[in-house]
Amino acid sequence: MDNIILIGMPGSGKSTVGVVLAKALGMAFLDVDLLIQQREGALLQSLIDRRGVEAFLDLERDAICALDCRGTVVAPGGSCVCREESIAHMRALGTVVYLKLPLKDVPGRIRNLFSRGIALSPGQTLADLYQYRAPLYERCAHITVPVDGLSLMETVEEVRSRCERCGR
Repeated sequence: MDNIILIGMPGSGKSTVGVVLAKALGMAFLDVDLLIQQREGALLQSLIDRRGVEAFLDLERDAICALDCRGTVVAPGGSCVCREESIAHMRALGTVVYLKLPLKDVPGRIRNLFSRGIALSPGQTLADLYQYRAPLYERCAHITVPVDGLSLMETVEEVRSRCERCGR
């Protein structure tokens, strides 16, 4: 297995699953949100507040398109599918796995909606975000793993198993 890129809505478990999956597979782990914060010297929410959503999405695209790694589990932000260049680079970088969480479960997994660094435009709701992004996640992913009702370890095992089965 080369790289595994975990995509999905905020709260779907990309970072949490990513760390455990990387350990289980003996791979490195990379959180793109942390990479952006380090590069920009600011928290994600601060970047969104100061520069706006569109500029933030461009920063995220630039960070994703600059990735050149091997043997790594990558957890990009939930908005990673909002730029075509990001989608193309992630698909070329490795196996893209969509951690599919039903909309009804998203709010319960996000305690800090307005400080977490979620690329929400003014007036946009999580339901709006889900409706816009879900088809993009589906189109970007090589593999979709429904995570509704799965524990962390069950999710990790399901991702590992499906990646092995598809030979990616």
